[in-house]
Amino acid sequence: MADKKVAKPAAKKVVKPVTKPVAKPVAKPAAKPAPKEAPAPISKYRSATVSRATGETKVSVELTLDGKGVGKAKTGIGMLDHLIEQIARHGLFDIAVEAKGDLKTGQHHTLEDVAICLGQAFDKALGDRKSIARMGHAVVPMDETLSLVAIDISGRGFGVVEAPIEGKDVGGLDTDLIKHFLQTFATEAKLTLHARLLAKGNDHHKVECLFKALAKSLDSATKIDERVVDIPSTKGKL
Repeated sequence: MADKKVAKPAAKKVVKPVTKPVAKPVAKPAAKPAPKEAPAPISKYRSATVSRATGETKVSVELTLDGKGVGKAKTGIGMLDHLIEQIARHGLFDIAVEAKGDLKTGQHHTLEDVAICLGQAFDKALGDRKSIARMGHAVVPMDETLSLVAIDISGRGFGVVEAPIEGKDVGGLDTDLIKHFLQTFATEAKLTLHARLLAKGNDHHKVECLFKALAKSLDSATKIDERVVDIPSTKGKL
């Protein structure tokens, strides 16, 4: 009897496990540094209003540092009005001054209180002095006369005036009050002021020349310098 062939069992297929490629971790982008805080914007129109009322005078002053040179003054002293308007015109400030004083006793009280209020208005309008040029000077001629004014908005009120005027009266204004006006203004504006006449001449020219130089130096010192991002002092304060 023929031998029966015994069927061999089918070979088992070895199924290799499928290995999935391991995904490489994706590097997260580095966090961007927080943006630096922008400096606070500076007001385009730095302005102030100051009033003063005493038993002798009543004074109000409105000032815009970044103005157009518009000056209006009514103090009862014509020459003083003219000089204030010179500051406005040549410093490109807008200034409005109204004053009523006891002029029957003289001009001292009215002129002094106008200088106080005008100085305080500059101090107030300048605020914390951030980004200002701080210092300014001007040498201004007027025909035969020459004047120099230098200013430092230092926070320390101090005035040095070397401006000899020969006559007692210029346009109805007592000339001995010119020095007092400038020193009072410097004290109240908290700035250092040096004013000097460099050439002799007509008294009217001397006085007007001084106030034009004051205007130009104030314009330079109060300007905003965009390169200065803080208060212009190593102390950090003026």
